[in-house]
Order: sequence, then C-alpha cells, then structure tokens
Amino acid sequence: MLPDATHTRLGLRHGISNHTMVSAAWVPPVCATLLPHVGGIVGGLLTRSEIKGWYEGLKKPAWRPPNRAFPVVWPLLYTGMGYASYLVWRDVGGFTDDAVTPLGLYGAQLALNWMWTPIFFKAHRMGLAFAEILLLCGTAAATAVSWCPINTTAAMLMVPYLAWLSFAAALNYRVWQDNKGPGEGESDKKEG
Repeated sequence: MLPDATHTRLGLRHGISNHTMVSAAWVPPVCATLLPHVGGIVGGLLTRSEIKGWYEGLKKPAWRPPNRAFPVVWPLLYTGMGYASYLVWRDVGGFTDDAVTPLGLYGAQLALNWMWTPIFFKAHRMGLAFAEILLLCGTAAATAVSWCPINTTAAMLMVPYLAWLSFAAALNYRVWQDNKGPGEGESDKKEG
C-alpha cells in the first residue's frame, strides 16, 4: 500500500486513475514546446504589414536570407528551445528551487526574443533592437550554459538558436548602419 502522501501526489485519493495520469503525461512537453511559438505568432501578426512596407524599403546586405526563410527557421528554433525547456523542467523535478535559475534565464531570454520583433519592425528602432538582441544573445547563452549540467541534450538544442541569434544580430547591425541618415542618431526611424 502506498503512503497517503504518495496517494495524494499521484491523485489516487481524489479518484484520478492511473490511465488519466498517463494520458495527461503528454501535456507538459506539448505545452513547453508550443509556448515559444505564442510570442512569435503574436509578433508576426503585429508586424506583418511592416515587412512589405517599411522593411522592404530598407537597404539590406546581399547575405540577408529571403523573407520566406524566416517563417521556416523560427518555428524550428522555437520548437527546439521549447522542447529543451521541457527536458530541463522534467529533470529538475518541475517548478522547484532547482528550476529557478535555468528556467528563469529561459523565461528572460524568451521575453527578450518576443520583444525584439516589435522594437525593430513596429517601432523602427534598429539601434535599440541591436542593443536588445545583444542582451538576448547573452541571456540565451547563459540559459544554455545553465542547462548543460542538467540535461546536455537540452543545452545542445539551444546551439542552432544561438547561431541564428548571432546571425540575426549581425544582420540587425548591418541594416541599422546602412540605413542611418545624417544626424539621425538614436531615433533610428526611417519613414517608408
């Protein structure tokens, strides 16, 4: 017979069957995997008109990927980082004291990731967006480093994301520099 605490934790005391608990086991990995997509979708919807308008009018380097690459790359990166966060969450035992640093860093970098799109595309603040993406790169790197002792696979799933962020930072910088008008300074605005 299981002790009362185990019965309660497993839900057996409240009439929850083992079948219900097993069938609900898919919820945490699916939710963690989908979470990063939420901000990406919202950011995309908020800034979609800026891509064909303002952004298309900017001078961009020849090495910039075509616009059609971004809706392919970002879902793959979001899926990888989301699933990685689940692996860490699982391996530290959920939202425990051991989760504060690795999942706190993850949440911070995710918020920074979601903030970049409106800063760059909606507010047209390319310099501010560059500063923000540098902070994002550092926070994402700290996230991966904090995950390494917990789950190496999770840390490795962050590597493509870190590589893409580095590329995105370089692209952000080049577009910002190539589109600064004389005396424009920090306004970063370019009317299109």
